[in-house]
Amino acid sequence: MADPNPTESERFAFTPEQHELRAAVRGFCAEHSDEATVRRLMESTPAFDDKTWARLGSELGVLGLAVPEELGGSGGGLVEAAIVAEELGAALYCGPVFGTFALSIPALVAAPDTAVRAETLGPLVAGARTAAFAVPDQGGRFATSAVTVRATGSGGRWAVSGTVERVVDAGAADDLLVAANGPDGVSLFVVDAAGSGVERAVLSTMDRTRPQATVRFTGTPARLLAGPDETARVCEHALGTAGVLLAAEQVGGAQHLLDLSVSYAKQRLQFGRPIGSFQAVKHRLADMLVEQEHARSAAYHGAWALQDGTDDRELAVSIAQATCSAVFTRIAGDTIQVHGGIGFTWEHPAHLYFKRAVTDAALLGTAEEHRSRIAALVLDRATPGHTVPVATG
Repeated sequence: MADPNPTESERFAFTPEQHELRAAVRGFCAEHSDEATVRRLMESTPAFDDKTWARLGSELGVLGLAVPEELGGSGGGLVEAAIVAEELGAALYCGPVFGTFALSIPALVAAPDTAVRAETLGPLVAGARTAAFAVPDQGGRFATSAVTVRATGSGGRWAVSGTVERVVDAGAADDLLVAANGPDGVSLFVVDAAGSGVERAVLSTMDRTRPQATVRFTGTPARLLAGPDETARVCEHALGTAGVLLAAEQVGGAQHLLDLSVSYAKQRLQFGRPIGSFQAVKHRLADMLVEQEHARSAAYHGAWALQDGTDDRELAVSIAQATCSAVFTRIAGDTIQVHGGIGFTWEHPAHLYFKRAVTDAALLGTAEEHRSRIAALVLDRATPGHTVPVATG
């Protein structure tokens, strides 16, 4: 029986079950997301294998890890979901991880208990359908003022019209979660992407493993998911959860690059010696390791804080995002430098991770935006009678 009063070191340690989960997802990725598969899928339409995605939901059951059992999920937690995101990020997995797993499923979990939620959430958790989150954000915060889609109707009959730019995973999504201005304020709707009045233009992006699309709605039938009183809460919950899962994914990508760099430094010879024995390379690798460990601590601190309510939610998310975005980008650049001439070639996978790092760094707020938010949050709370929450590794 688990200790009901664990120490801090015990609370922030992975359990044997979590290690087993990591091993299972890593094995799945080794089989279904090797470099050759990634290169093939990123040139395909859609840019993922729907059968493999379905296996993530049905066989592994990982898409519902952060979904309560009463809603058809696995009854795990955000830490388990972060482990999955980290391993998928390490493998550069091609699939709607961001749109479905990180954003839409958490939004549906936080939405009011209605038939629309049940009808939409179940197939997503099972991997039978995918979704995208067509909701504007500014620096990872729900941006009500940026909502341009309009909703008309009432009761169970709604229609939405307008355009949402640069929606991740929208090109092949089955369902679209859309924020729209209705008669009483901004509400959140679910739209069947295969229905009438939906046009999707897939964009040419730097990272082909993470496609984006512009979505246009013209009198498109929609189902109300959350009204004006609930939409902000639901969207903030989804964006905060996605921020932590994105940070974990960045940790996975950075760890893979670090492993590649260390392996290459041991094998590549110059002047009859492994380049890893030279001080400049050795120090660069050591710096990469320190940064990577810092990023992992920040990401999982965020996951634990949101899961257990042990720290300020907004602050924990911003710390994770500011740290992991910057670290993934730096390690991606350093990996190319360590590999020298071969690191700049199309044949080497370093550029695929570099493009993912640059793209991820622009999603849900840049590192600079999150640092500014951290400063504001800390300064605002550093007053008599307030305790400033501090993230620890």
